[in-house]
Amino acid sequence: QAQLKETGGGAVQAGGSLRLSCEYTGSFKCIAWYRQAPGKAREGVGSIYTGSGHSNVIDSVRGRFTVSQDNAANTVYLQMNSLMSDDTATYFCAAGELCTTRYLTVWGQGTQVTVSS
Repeated sequence: QAQLKETGGGAVQAGGSLRLSCEYTGSFKCIAWYRQAPGKAREGVGSIYTGSGHSNVIDSVRGRFTVSQDNAANTVYLQMNSLMSDDTATYFCAAGELCTTRYLTVWGQGTQVTVSS
């Protein structure tokens, strides 16, 4: 059964770093990271095509966040540097055939990231 499990969340001070991991079972062409802050809409943060390794992140985190993978470990990472209070959210990974929301059919339970200023 296809599953995703996020780990690595926690509390950190502004300017700090965290690395989130998304360990998956199954075969997926795309693994993506989303986040949702209290009272805000869910937001796509970044994604990676597992075959090519091509990754992308949204403009607001470019230069601070990167998405990478370890295919042998069936794990995708979200490295987050220079964290800001606006990055506080629950972070989810999602998987599917394409890196657009409608094609991401498997979701993890999420991991909380709290950034204090």
